Amino acid sequence: MCMISNSNIIELANKYLITKIVPRMEPIVINEGYGAVLRGIDGKEYIDCFSGISVVNTGHCNPEVVNAAVNQAKKLIHVCSYVYYVTPVVRLAEKLASIAPKPLQKSFFGNSGAEAVECGLKLARKFTKKYEFIALMCSFHGRTIGTLSVTGQSGRRKWDMGPYLSGVFFTPSPYCYRCFLRLSYPECDLQCGRIIEDVIEYSSSKGIAAFIAEPVLGEGGIIPCPPEYFKIVKEVLDKYNILLIVDEVQTGFCRTGRMFAIEHYDVSPDIMTLAKGIADGFPISACIARADVADSFEPGDHLSTFGGNPVSAAAALANIDYMLRENLAEKSAEKGAYVLKRLMEIMDRYKLIGDVRGLGLMIGVELVKNRVSKKPAIEETRLVRDLAREKGVLLGSGGVKNCVIRIQPPLVITYEELDKALNILEECIAEAERRM
Repeated sequence: MCMISNSNIIELANKYLITKIVPRMEPIVINEGYGAVLRGIDGKEYIDCFSGISVVNTGHCNPEVVNAAVNQAKKLIHVCSYVYYVTPVVRLAEKLASIAPKPLQKSFFGNSGAEAVECGLKLARKFTKKYEFIALMCSFHGRTIGTLSVTGQSGRRKWDMGPYLSGVFFTPSPYCYRCFLRLSYPECDLQCGRIIEDVIEYSSSKGIAAFIAEPVLGEGGIIPCPPEYFKIVKEVLDKYNILLIVDEVQTGFCRTGRMFAIEHYDVSPDIMTLAKGIADGFPISACIARADVADSFEPGDHLSTFGGNPVSAAAALANIDYMLRENLAEKSAEKGAYVLKRLMEIMDRYKLIGDVRGLGLMIGVELVKNRVSKKPAIEETRLVRDLAREKGVLLGSGGVKNCVIRIQPPLVITYEELDKALNILEECIAEAERRM
C-alpha cells in the first residue's frame, strides 16, 4: 500500500479533477481543521486567514455545529424540503426572519450563493413585472450565466461563455482608492451613487426591476461602500419603484462587525441573498425577501431538489445560535479594528502598500508598485501570498487588479494568532519590497 503524500494527492487531483478553473491551486493538501487552524496531510499547521473564502466564520469543525449536523443526519438527511414540511428548515426560516433587517420575512433555500442570487433576480422580475437590472462595476455575484450577467468584472465575463442576459446596466462602484470619476471622498458628494439616476434616465428602457450590490465588494478587492452610499442610492430607487437586492453572500453572518453588512448603512433591502457563513461550511444558501415580494412566486416558478437540506439547516441553526451567544459580530468589529490599526502601522513602513481598508474581519491590503501612479503590484501580491503560506499563514489574493491581499479569518481567531499572522505578513511584505 503506497503512502499518502502531498505529491501523491496533487498528482491524482491533476489527473481526475477539473483544476484549471483557478489560475493555480495552493500546493498543499488539507487534512483537518479546528478553530482558525488548518493542518496539512504532512502534519504542518497553518493559521487560516481566508476561511475557505469567508465561510467558516465560527471556526473549522465548530463542535456545536458538527454535533447538530450529526444528530440531524441520524434522523433525516433528505426528503426535499419543497415537497414536505421539515422542522429544521422551517425553524431556520423563522430564525432568519428574526435576525434579518425588517421587513425581510420569507426565505427560499438553495445550495450556493449563486443559487441565492439567481432566486433574487427571478423574484425581482416576477414581482415588478420588469426585466432590467443595474449592478456595480467591480462586483461579483456568482458564476452561473444569470449571476455573471450582473457581475461587473470583465475578467469573469469571458466572451466565449456568452451571450449574457440583456438589460443589465453597470454603474461605477464606490471604489474610492481608484475612483472611476477621478474624485476624492468625501468631497465627491457620492457622485457614484447619484449617477444611478442618470443610468436609469439615459441608459435603460425604464424597465428596471432591481439594483443589486454587495455592501463590501469581496471579489472586487474588499471594497467597503462609504457610510452614506446606500441611503443616497435608496432614495433614487424608491423614486423609480426599483427594488434593492443586497448580496450578503460573503459579508453576512458577523463577518463585517454586524450580523449583516447592510446594517452599517441604515437602509432596508427588499431582497437579501445569503450563503457562505450561514452554516460554517455545510452547503446551504438563502434568499430572503419582503413577504409581498416573496409571495409573487407561483407554483413551478422556482425550486431546488437539495435546497434547505435538513442536515445543513440544523447546522445553520446551531451556527447562528453560537454567533448570537458568543457576540461574534461585536468581536469581529473589535478584532477588525485591531487588525486595521496594525496594518496602518505596517503601511507607514512599506511603500508597497497602497491602501488598507475593510469592515470587521473582512480586510483588504492593496499592493502597488508606486503610490502615485497606483500601478498594481501583481507579482508582488502573489509572492506575499506564497511566502506567507510557506511560513504557515494562508491568505487570499485577488481584486479586479489582482493586487489585493485578502484577510478574512474565522471570527473565532485569537489575538495571539492574529499577531503571529500579521508579523509573518509584514515579513513577507518586506521581502517582496526588497525584490521590487
